[in-house]
Amino acid sequence: MLLFIALPILSVVLQSMFTPHEAVLLTVETCTPFKCVEETTIDQEATAALRAEQPLGRFVGIGIYVDRAHLAIGEVATSWANRSSLTGFFESLHNLPFYRAMSFTMVFTFVVTPLVIVMGLLIALSVNAIYERLKGIVIFFSLLPFVITPLIGALVLFWMIDSRGILGNLLQFMAGDPNLSLKASTGLMWMSLIVYGVWHAAPFAFVIFYAGLQTIPQDQMEAAQIDGANRLQRLRYVIIPYLMPLVTFVALIQLMDNFRVFEPIVGFNAGAHATSLSWAIFNDLGGETRQLSSAAATSVMTIIGVAILLTPVLIRTWRDFKVKT
Repeated sequence: MLLFIALPILSVVLQSMFTPHEAVLLTVETCTPFKCVEETTIDQEATAALRAEQPLGRFVGIGIYVDRAHLAIGEVATSWANRSSLTGFFESLHNLPFYRAMSFTMVFTFVVTPLVIVMGLLIALSVNAIYERLKGIVIFFSLLPFVITPLIGALVLFWMIDSRGILGNLLQFMAGDPNLSLKASTGLMWMSLIVYGVWHAAPFAFVIFYAGLQTIPQDQMEAAQIDGANRLQRLRYVIIPYLMPLVTFVALIQLMDNFRVFEPIVGFNAGAHATSLSWAIFNDLGGETRQLSSAAATSVMTIIGVAILLTPVLIRTWRDFKVKT
């Protein structure tokens, strides 16, 4: 725990409070009989000495957290003071990179997570009710989206919704618009990413719930049938309460995974329409000028966001544990 969790987190927090040193500039004036010209160059020796003396960089505290690339406190205060309406204020927030990434991250998390739980439970109930000899083949095909590597699965669905793909062609035919493209619309791209999130994660929930269905005491089901409970009532009053610990477990895993959504955005090449906190970290770490401090600050805020999301679920789990003990 200390080596692989605590120390890396401490290192990231420390890195987020330092920014790279600015290069030491040296101005040299060169004079000729006609005029003097000033030339500014980087003092390599002084810059190297400064970086050697302070290898972490220049201490800025929470300065990176409040700059325009992150919480943008100054810009938010200005937008609030100059707002014409609440809608205009939120539109101005959406133009800031952190809040644009946070908006998609939150929508993806709170839409995909409940849909995955519901779809996983429905698939598990359906498979549990079919003919015994068909269960093996149905389970195999149901698990395929989860078995495929997330990035590969995103690429497959991305080409399917392309105008040359089967889904893209079908949508153009149904809409009667040969120029319709899911890739050109922010709203449609968000919907495509959400559909992929449910498609990829539902098999995980299905496996968990299907395993739980095999352990339901048959005497409870038989007692409910004797009491006259129909199938829907047995589901509501027997099956779902029995599976609630598994629902909590799936919700925990999905909240963490969905809040860190990354692969679909890369696979769909959706950076122009949808960004997430994890995508922002990847963007800061890529390219020739790596912004390690900015990536570290975003990582810390991602950890804080996951902790906030998990708190209600963890509190519920702790209360259930105390009741049982």
